[in-house]
Amino acid sequence: MDINGIQAVARDRDLNGRQSISIAVLTESQDDVEIINSALRDAGHAAHCQWIPSSAKLAETMEAENVDLLILNCDRFKDSIRQVIKLKDLYNPEVPLIATQKTADEASIQSAMQAGACDLVSISLRSRLQSVVSRELRALRVERALNSTLQSAAEYKRQLRDHMDSTSSSIALVQDGIYSDINDAWVAQFHAKNKDELLGMPVMDTFERESQAALKGALIATIQGKWQRNEKLIVRAQVQSGDSVELHLEFRRFDLDDGPCVQIRIAPQLKIAEEPTKLVHDALKRDPTTLFFHRAQFIERISKRLRRKPAQGTHCLVYIKPDNFGDVHQKLGILNSEEIIAQLAEEVRKRLHPRDVAGRFEGTSLMVLLERGSARDAQTWGKQLCDHVAKHTFEVEENSTNMTCTVGACATNEVFSSLEEFIAATVDAHKLGKAAGGNCSFLDESANEDTRQLEFDAIWVKHLKAALMEDRFHLAQLPIAGLRSDSIQMYDLLVRMIDEQGNSVLPSEFLPAAERNNMMKNIDRWMLQAAVKFCNEGNADRVFVRLSIQSIKDTSTAAWLQQKLDGESFDCSRLVIQIPEQDAAKHIKQTQALIKHARKLGIGFALEHYGVDQERFQILDILKPDYIKIDGELMHTLMTNSSMQDAVGRIVKAAQERNIKTIAERVENANAMAVLFQLGLDFMQGHYVHEPEVVLQERESVAANTLANLTAAGAI
Repeated sequence: MDINGIQAVARDRDLNGRQSISIAVLTESQDDVEIINSALRDAGHAAHCQWIPSSAKLAETMEAENVDLLILNCDRFKDSIRQVIKLKDLYNPEVPLIATQKTADEASIQSAMQAGACDLVSISLRSRLQSVVSRELRALRVERALNSTLQSAAEYKRQLRDHMDSTSSSIALVQDGIYSDINDAWVAQFHAKNKDELLGMPVMDTFERESQAALKGALIATIQGKWQRNEKLIVRAQVQSGDSVELHLEFRRFDLDDGPCVQIRIAPQLKIAEEPTKLVHDALKRDPTTLFFHRAQFIERISKRLRRKPAQGTHCLVYIKPDNFGDVHQKLGILNSEEIIAQLAEEVRKRLHPRDVAGRFEGTSLMVLLERGSARDAQTWGKQLCDHVAKHTFEVEENSTNMTCTVGACATNEVFSSLEEFIAATVDAHKLGKAAGGNCSFLDESANEDTRQLEFDAIWVKHLKAALMEDRFHLAQLPIAGLRSDSIQMYDLLVRMIDEQGNSVLPSEFLPAAERNNMMKNIDRWMLQAAVKFCNEGNADRVFVRLSIQSIKDTSTAAWLQQKLDGESFDCSRLVIQIPEQDAAKHIKQTQALIKHARKLGIGFALEHYGVDQERFQILDILKPDYIKIDGELMHTLMTNSSMQDAVGRIVKAAQERNIKTIAERVENANAMAVLFQLGLDFMQGHYVHEPEVVLQERESVAANTLANLTAAGAI
């Protein structure tokens, strides 16, 4: 946002009443200024009226200051309405002009409006002057919102014009990363003089750096037959004028005489014509600086969102606030410091999932409702943001500054009886992080010690034991897709509990209670036996089952695996147990011992959530996993963050050197898939591949998994 944008933000605030409205009163009599000022303040406007006795003073004022409204006394000013309009338009055409004179009839009002005034008001009609000023200020606010939002739609409209002016879509043929042929529409799209200007050039040269990794991955995937024809890649391209535009690309492989090539087609965005109106309505609900929702809109949206459960994982609230922002304010000034908030919001936006909701909560603070796998994921998200902000240089015109921020995180929990308590706990987490020195992500865990938590846990323990006794646990399968090959069918297995009314209960609701009450190993063992049954009854080549920290630390887990799996005619190579990297690193001896026994049975081993804190290659040499799952939190900025791409690339290279297969977690869209393909990952999982699908089981078919059987086997 440039200085004009910042000034526009300040003016919008004026119109909301938080600061004064700047009004230039054009008259030779200073008494008129006081009359108008008094009338507007009586109407509730925080008006600041300036006396403009001449056109020279008007020019000086318009050039030096932000003026929201002109009021011209036609009886007491030398220049006519038309002359004032011409002078005003040289500086700011959007500022409205209201004319006044002693008397006003229909003819004189029409004449004034034809000359360019918004209205003509009799100076004696005080109430009408108040109404007209209110009307024009509202209109100015809407016009500024329109102008601001339409800037983001300008490139869309230009693309629409290009598409409508042409009888065919923009198409290019690319071989080995080089333009081999393009049509006239493509030439026009990139503002090239002719085809020769682009033919033979690298296709990457016409796209911005942040899009190149995804584009290269999409080209390779298309050549290898891994790109779906109905998928679109969203990129930003450079045209000859230097502008940056967003394009939606479709890819298709063609085999020509001189080898395979990729056809790139720019997909038309047919909804562009409706976009400006939608943007205007949306803009009025958003904070103009951050473009996040205003506080009231944010609260309304998260209230609705919290009424429904996410498809998987849990809702987490994060509170983000810059540390010591007063220093930034002092260094850069009021307007420039507001631009810093805008830039901070942009860094937050880059890390948001499509289902996340963000708002400007108060002052310099932002709040986001995340949908994540666990509270730890929200804390990790906040830590990554803090690390990035601490290294980022914020620039406004010729000035630059650095700062840090602190993030408070809290997951939904039964102990919160209202949204107020949920928000308060999140803000308190931020306060604790700030008290600890700031520049950190702090997770609220006070609920674990709350008396009501103990009461809820007692209820959950009862339900968990009943569910085990009555075989009311089901598997949910999440397919793992091959980026290089689909030769094997792999699934990540999740658990669902069915309550007494037959409703599915998500893991985020019952697993925390199970962890706190030492019941996770029972669920882990149910999962392992259910996984064996799933493989025997289906076509799964390999399934992944996660083990909790309780199973890792329990010395009887290895013996249980030996007893339950070694005696059955089951190919244990179809089973992979997975452990979070942080748990494995914290209990590395216990993990080593368990994996050693599992490998004797042929069971594979995977480290999940790898790469959260740092690239720990040493743990790969110690535990020698068969798979590592790249943490899903890294996916949110992977598409546009080149340093993140480099970090993931190093992880992939380290894994390849050790013959370890890599799996990307939480892949949400085609852009992420394309970047992963380019970086050399082997597999991916997430909503882009498939939503979790419940595996229905008949009660009588899982009798072997009852609590009694688990008890007999020493699970409890």
